[in-house]
Amino acid sequence: MENPNYGQLFLIGLRFDLILMSYIAFLPTVLISLLPDSVLKLFKKFFNFYFIFFLFLFLLMELSTLDFINQYDTRPNRLFLDYLIYPKEVVGTLLKSYLPSLIITIILLGIALFFAFKHGKKIFYPQESNYKTKLPLFLVVVFFLFWGARGSLTSKRPINASNAIFCSDQMTNSLGLNSLYTVAFAAYSMKNEGDVKKYGKMDELEAYTRVKKYMDVTEFVPGEVPFLHLQKPHAPQPKYNVVIFLQESLGAEYVGCLNGLPLTPELDKLSKEGLLFTNLYCTGTRSVRGIEQVTAGFLPNPSESIVKLGGSQQGFFTLADAFGRQNYDTSFIYGGMANFDNMASFFNGNGFKNIIDETDFDSDGKKYAMKGTWGYSDEDLAVKANEYYKNLGNKPFFSLMFSTSNHEPFEFPDGRIQLYEQPKNTVHNAMKYADFSIGKFFELAKKEAYYKNTIFVVIADHNTRTYGKNLVPVNKFHIPALIIAPNVEKGITYDNLASQMDIPSTVLALSGITTKTPMPGRNLLKLPKETKGRTIMLFHETYAFRVEDDIVILNPNAKPLQFKVKSDTELVPVALNEELAKDALAHIVASSNLYKKRVYKID
Repeated sequence: MENPNYGQLFLIGLRFDLILMSYIAFLPTVLISLLPDSVLKLFKKFFNFYFIFFLFLFLLMELSTLDFINQYDTRPNRLFLDYLIYPKEVVGTLLKSYLPSLIITIILLGIALFFAFKHGKKIFYPQESNYKTKLPLFLVVVFFLFWGARGSLTSKRPINASNAIFCSDQMTNSLGLNSLYTVAFAAYSMKNEGDVKKYGKMDELEAYTRVKKYMDVTEFVPGEVPFLHLQKPHAPQPKYNVVIFLQESLGAEYVGCLNGLPLTPELDKLSKEGLLFTNLYCTGTRSVRGIEQVTAGFLPNPSESIVKLGGSQQGFFTLADAFGRQNYDTSFIYGGMANFDNMASFFNGNGFKNIIDETDFDSDGKKYAMKGTWGYSDEDLAVKANEYYKNLGNKPFFSLMFSTSNHEPFEFPDGRIQLYEQPKNTVHNAMKYADFSIGKFFELAKKEAYYKNTIFVVIADHNTRTYGKNLVPVNKFHIPALIIAPNVEKGITYDNLASQMDIPSTVLALSGITTKTPMPGRNLLKLPKETKGRTIMLFHETYAFRVEDDIVILNPNAKPLQFKVKSDTELVPVALNEELAKDALAHIVASSNLYKKRVYKID
């Protein structure tokens, strides 16, 4: 695993190219073998368009691959399909950040299509033959196509993308595939959303029991909801407002007070006013994963975020649901369009009474700093949110703010920050502007009456590009989290290993309300010192379960692997701890069952 044989890439690539070619060739082979020449003549144009179409797809996907790898450190996959349903944002990003690549791609595709249609009749039209030649060969050819498409005759399962894993560098593993295959495989795999059997099997009760070992809960509420328990204040205190300011792509590597780049002077100053989590890790690489965690604290599932799954659009627990039952105003405030990644549907059906997005900015008649590809700037979000909270008067509120500016193409207003580098629209400058906007929001909030009665959480959804030399690049999951609250000591840090999914449980415990909750996360502020830190990380379909310095990695249809975390960038292979591997699998199985049986709720 440490020293991959890069010569294997050619053989792996050849194998997967043959798999894809076998699938594509099957229909033409059947038609050519079984249809008489008199009928086959009618299909000449079909063959021409059929092969040109797939050659076009091959070329398009490979031309798209380099930029996709630069962004996500892997070949095009499910993310490629997810973004196709957001043409406005995608086209805007392509035009502003990838214009040279887009132009080159269009030119090369145009040239390829010109020559394909010019010479296609000579290449793709089937030659005339007779049944005496075709029929004897039909069964032989079909056998080899079946063999080629399956990839093996000895394996119980057809060869799939997991068979390309031959080293611990996930990027190297993906190079052995071709991009049309990875996208087609992702589309095919959608039918298995929620099916976790590819990671292993476990009894439902055992899964729940193993997950409960990692919860700081001594008594559960009897009933059908497995993790339901009562959350109440540890001492008499007021009921506080809660504001979660979710930061797009703000990895720890960009945060000065976490020993990152000097891009966050405002957050660094604010860290002296509250509780800074220095060893906290996100669960995924997409915004929906971060939203899933900070609003619902749900066990991450490799299939898909519950924000986008149909069965979680109503009656699914969120913090907004819990606070709404306490007569809080509940809101989601976003400078972009709330229908992105299905956010509006999920929020609307699960306790968020007010959704404020780009359309509300457009219609309120006020002048804002800037509207970019992904919506209004972060400072506009800060102004809008502060105004909303101020106008609530004495009504308690729970709110999620979600930033956009530190997202490619990294657009932000001029004159706000001293640029870290040239040109202007870079990730580092965008991070610095996002930090400026965090400072602006707190500057505005401190002038208002609601500030002294509010718990503020600043936390990232995920890092920017997630890449590295390991199956799971642990360092790219390290994110900042800061809690500033009336009942939290100023200028302290929480240095133990923790997960993004622990934050909502911690905030709920601080809020002063008494409520039932099914969240499996921990209240970090009351966690016994001897409790081992735990975190979960999802990298595409790779599932990592970490307890202190031991990390178990599960891949679909593959044996678990275990490593010792020597540092965030160095994982040393060790013998597998079977019990730890079962605990890892238990969290996947439990998550799947909670969703499928719709038992992630209060009542």
